[in-house]
Amino acid sequence: MHNNSPEQMPVLNHVAPDVRQREKLEGGRTLVMQTEFQPAGDQPTAIAELTTGVKEGEQNQVLLGATGTGKTFTMAKVIEETQRPAIILAPNKTLAAQLYGEFKGFFPDNAVEYFVSYYDYYQPEAYVARSDTYIEKEAQINEQIDRMRHSATRALLERDDVIIVASVSCIYGIGSVETYGAMTQDLHAGRDYDQRKVIADLVAQQYRRNDQAFHRGTFRVRGDVLEVWPAHLEDRAWRLNFFGEELENITEFDPLTGEKTDTFDRVRIYANSHYVTPRPTLQQAVKGIKIELKQRLTQLVDDGKLLEAQRLEQRTNFDLEMMEATGSCNGIENYSRYLTGRAPGAPPPTLFEFIPDNALVF
Repeated sequence: MHNNSPEQMPVLNHVAPDVRQREKLEGGRTLVMQTEFQPAGDQPTAIAELTTGVKEGEQNQVLLGATGTGKTFTMAKVIEETQRPAIILAPNKTLAAQLYGEFKGFFPDNAVEYFVSYYDYYQPEAYVARSDTYIEKEAQINEQIDRMRHSATRALLERDDVIIVASVSCIYGIGSVETYGAMTQDLHAGRDYDQRKVIADLVAQQYRRNDQAFHRGTFRVRGDVLEVWPAHLEDRAWRLNFFGEELENITEFDPLTGEKTDTFDRVRIYANSHYVTPRPTLQQAVKGIKIELKQRLTQLVDDGKLLEAQRLEQRTNFDLEMMEATGSCNGIENYSRYLTGRAPGAPPPTLFEFIPDNALVF
């Protein structure tokens, strides 16, 4: 579908409008807490005071309580009373999972999402110059947590009734919300589309074609039928039925059984990577990376570190070739400053850039 030249790199045929201004496909829903319990003891007072403080614009409030006094229930009630999206920070994955389960029970009809590090194992790359030993980076990504991270970022951009339970992973770098939001496809049933362009756009969004082993993050083509397994869905996929160039209908189905579960008039497909980048931005980033590479190589050679210079040049050039050919590479997060256009020393984009300005932070 494309060759290794930058000009033939996959690119979206139609870049989406500004993510902050476009219509939310699932907006307008209210946060409804479902529980058989009622506030008791000091909870009614705490809920009333915290809610009043939020509505009056107080930036910082403190809720104190011993273990088992119902702080989680109080937080849930405050979220329901204020009707604002919320992010709840937990110090570790274990507590985050516990909070996620509790809030899922409190808000079963709303978008309660889970955002933690997706690494089960991570060994950073290293180089020992004395023995000329290179230790390659090794990482094992948890597929389920990666899906939940995609579900969380999509929910923040498409819904108002969002509660994110996160670990400290939310303050680490992630792709820019502007580029992530721009690399989307809106498809409407009944409109005309060139199926080949839709497929090319999926490739630009880092989806891979796999007609045999259909799984999350892939698509397959069977005549006029295009099936996509979006990055945020666990056990559902979308089937796009074309008749010529007309998109006749969009159905949701179970990939395991093939059973139809829903029908849509419109869908928005988000990218399969948080670091997906439009081609013009990527080309500009490549230029910046090459400039810094030249500076670092000169510095290493002047210091007599020829082995380090050779290794840096080899690795960086390989990554650049991969980015120019496919739009991504292993460890692309290492180049996030150039991909997001940030100044040296500037903080990287994090999950907080996806969160609305009126959100509550616990």
